[in-house]
Amino acid sequence: MESNRRKFIKGIGAASVLLATDSFAKPFNIIKNMKVSPNDKIRIATIGMGIQGHNDTRSALKNEGVELVAAADLYTGRLTRVKEVFGKDIFTTRDYREILNRKDIDAVLVVTPDHWHDRITIDALNAGKSVYCEKPMVQKIERGKGVIEAWKKSGKTMQVGSQRISSSVFEEAKKMVQAGDIGQVNYIESNNDRFNSIGAWNYSIPTDASPETVDWDTFLHDAPKRPFDATRFFRWRNYRDYGTGVAGDLFVHLITGVHYITGSYGPNRIVSSGELSYWKDGRDVPDVLVSILDYPKNEKHDQFQMVLRVNFANAGAIRNNTRIIGNEGQIDILDNGLVLSKKKLPKAPGYGGYDSHFTFAESEQEAFKKQYDAKYPEADRKAEPVKEVKFDAPKTEDSHKNHFANFFENVRKGSQGTIEDPVFGFRAAAPVLACNESYFQQKIIHWDPIEMKLIKKK
Repeated sequence: MESNRRKFIKGIGAASVLLATDSFAKPFNIIKNMKVSPNDKIRIATIGMGIQGHNDTRSALKNEGVELVAAADLYTGRLTRVKEVFGKDIFTTRDYREILNRKDIDAVLVVTPDHWHDRITIDALNAGKSVYCEKPMVQKIERGKGVIEAWKKSGKTMQVGSQRISSSVFEEAKKMVQAGDIGQVNYIESNNDRFNSIGAWNYSIPTDASPETVDWDTFLHDAPKRPFDATRFFRWRNYRDYGTGVAGDLFVHLITGVHYITGSYGPNRIVSSGELSYWKDGRDVPDVLVSILDYPKNEKHDQFQMVLRVNFANAGAIRNNTRIIGNEGQIDILDNGLVLSKKKLPKAPGYGGYDSHFTFAESEQEAFKKQYDAKYPEADRKAEPVKEVKFDAPKTEDSHKNHFANFFENVRKGSQGTIEDPVFGFRAAAPVLACNESYFQQKIIHWDPIEMKLIKKK
């Protein structure tokens, strides 16, 4: 179910599989295979061995010269599973601080519930570890700059985990937008609908879940204190205390991708509307959410609007899509490719049909036609043929592995220049958190994407 849970873009159907041209860029690999000497081996530990913790760890280990040394989780059953899957010699603990104290660990993967991201990340950076932190980077907007400051001070490498931007699809889309292939971007839309229980985060709960097998008090962290609740622990995404809802789980992928493609720093105005429609199972986050984000003009793009939607109760036809629309075409982003459609208007506006021309007096119609013919030669009356181009990522491409490859390459170089560093990561996290704030507070949220701070309007 991981591909379903993480998916925020889907194909637009067989009818949209369009013709490729010889002039179109050929697929390529983002990261080339590197030979790694034993002295360059990177030893990692994963903190949080849930669904994504396992997936992140597997993707990290696909890279040459990477070794899993330790893992932490608050449920003992997952620590047992780590040894079953990754080896009996893996060090396991409930206390992530034991991992940070180990000198043989170079980097940690922070794959915990969202409300723990900033604390563990800062502790790890302060302990001299490089950090790969799952998205969204923080659960609360006010904690973003603290992570950025700790990262800058540490000099260590940090990558935020929205891995789709490490694919050739997003690299190709970025080239297209920068080349002006769709003109000026003015509108972006994406929907991500589901209608199944696991897709709505109702993950399986083990039969041995209890206060003895789960460190409940540590899990709560700074969330409100309450008695042990296995549902809240294993289905934490359903609760505001620990997660960030559909915005933090799904919107963040698109926003990250759009920022990468367009060079945007983020929106300055965010408004959301939604409801809890179907999954009334005790959760306190909406299962239907629509957010509108207004992006101001900067040196790389004109102003544009983005509309995001999730419906976890769509019992109809689910046709998820992501479209980047400009005044000369659009890009449809697919699972493993994209389609570019170029369409330019002719210079001449035309007349007749559903137009006011026929309401003019006959003499004025003749005068208008004479003026029109003098102003627009025949060449200006024809639009350029619609051009449609399909790009497919290499079948062997693995964006998740590539994202880690970029992280490990920078760890080896001692560089802080990852593709999704904490500044980039926060500029993606803050807007999705603002989507939630708008929904729960029922008001427009104003954001300064340059200074990365909330703006209070009187």
